[in-house]
Amino acid sequence: MKNLKFTNALAMLLIGILVSSTAWAQDAKPKASPPATATGKVGNATITINYSSPSVKGRTIWGELVPYGEVWRAGANEATTVTTDRAVLVEGQQLPAGTYSFYAIPGEEEWTLIFNKTAKQWGTQYDEKQDALRVKAKPRKAASMSERLAYDVTKDGMVLRWENLEVPVKIQAAK
Repeated sequence: MKNLKFTNALAMLLIGILVSSTAWAQDAKPKASPPATATGKVGNATITINYSSPSVKGRTIWGELVPYGEVWRAGANEATTVTTDRAVLVEGQQLPAGTYSFYAIPGEEEWTLIFNKTAKQWGTQYDEKQDALRVKAKPRKAASMSERLAYDVTKDGMVLRWENLEVPVKIQAAK
């Protein structure tokens, strides 16, 4: 009787391990839009951008997948966030230290970039009443094609790159 209980317990343990490892293996496959981080210094401020990075996959991004004139979550999945550990000037306008969700309204000639006070949210839950700052920036043709959405933090600010486009955003230390 003791051997039967032991055998049953061992069988249940092995089944549990098999089910767990199978479920874990399924989670290990790469995400379509994997998480990414860009960080760097602008003056004495540390800027960190957390985002999910979708791929072009042969699609036309600007004006089609991402329509012009509509709010876009500037990434995939959860809202893209921009964190600054010090107050900065974004395109000449004051942005206090903090973490913000980051949205954009793309246009062919000009973009509106939005820093929203509600940082922890799904990317499509944007509420304009929570905007901390809106600035304008000019898109330009990228030097090379970028299959994945990518952000860079440079000494002059941040740059969004995807497909054949890049959008530089000037950031300076606040005075």
